[in-house]
Amino acid sequence: MTLYMIGIGLWDEKDISVKGLEAVKQCDKVFLENYTSRLGVGADKLEKLYGKKIMLANRELVEKKSDEILNSAKNSNVAFLVIGDVFGATTHTDMYLRAKEKNIDVVVINNASVMNAIGIVGLELYKYGKTTSIPFHNADVEAPYDVIKQNKKNKLHTLCLLDIDAEKKKYMNIKEATEYLLRVDEKRKEKIFTKKTMCIGVARLGSDKPRIVYAAAEELLKTDFGEPLHSLIIPGELHFVEEDALKIWRK
Repeated sequence: MTLYMIGIGLWDEKDISVKGLEAVKQCDKVFLENYTSRLGVGADKLEKLYGKKIMLANRELVEKKSDEILNSAKNSNVAFLVIGDVFGATTHTDMYLRAKEKNIDVVVINNASVMNAIGIVGLELYKYGKTTSIPFHNADVEAPYDVIKQNKKNKLHTLCLLDIDAEKKKYMNIKEATEYLLRVDEKRKEKIFTKKTMCIGVARLGSDKPRIVYAAAEELLKTDFGEPLHSLIIPGELHFVEEDALKIWRK
């Protein structure tokens, strides 16, 4: 019997690969991890296309009670669906390792994630430095600012992933992330991230019509990016081709 760990892409039920869909159809149980990201459609759309009942897996089930999923895979085929790519979050690596410890056969089926789909903005993927996450509770948090500072020093771009509280259906937006970085910069007076810093706001990556804006931070504060999910990019040193690409999104 097998545990299928399947990336299902970024936006809707049709983003799953043919290989992934074939695997789902031969599974007895299908779990959808639903706390590290979100799709642009509900689980009902997935159920209709996949022809399977989908059980939503919250943080507690995946991180503390993963045996409920893994033990099922000892006697049957089980699908563990991940929005984006399978290994977009470290918690999924832990699931993979736990399955291996239990001698469960694991098949990994990859898909697009924010880490490669972000290429749409026009910045070269190999020129990104360390990715950082900006949390909701950030009054005493400065680590994301330090990541941007180090990446800038190395002339690299920074991708900021914005916090999610799936249970409360709260999703950090670009305005909140920008305000946070400005507060830290004002406190530290380092001028790493100011109102004049050029940034790229990205919303609904992977959809047919993502919202992408390249502008100064003060302009992003006034821009309506609409529905989640949102991401924020702070470019490093730009190649002339990157400069040309960003003109498409200039506000």
